[in-house]
Amino acid sequence: MSKDQFKNRLQIAKNKLLKRNLDNTNEKNSSIGAAFKLSTELVAAVAVGTIIGFILDKTFGTKPWLILIFFFIGVVAGITNVIKSAKNMQNK
Repeated sequence: MSKDQFKNRLQIAKNKLLKRNLDNTNEKNSSIGAAFKLSTELVAAVAVGTIIGFILDKTFGTKPWLILIFFFIGVVAGITNVIKSAKNMQNK
């Protein structure tokens, strides 16, 4: 085997390893991003529901009933959003 052939084969092997490492890195980053997206959707829905309940309770003077009702509405909405997002990610 000549020196040029060896260099050529070595370069091909390096390119394959580099491509494999880049593919693994992208998969890990997308998994972390997906988990962060799902958790953010759940927390945001609960927070928005609770804030709406708090504002309505203050307006109508019905503490704590509307806070509790809208908290649970937020929980249901958050779980529904997480399920939909997870199904969309699974389809991709």
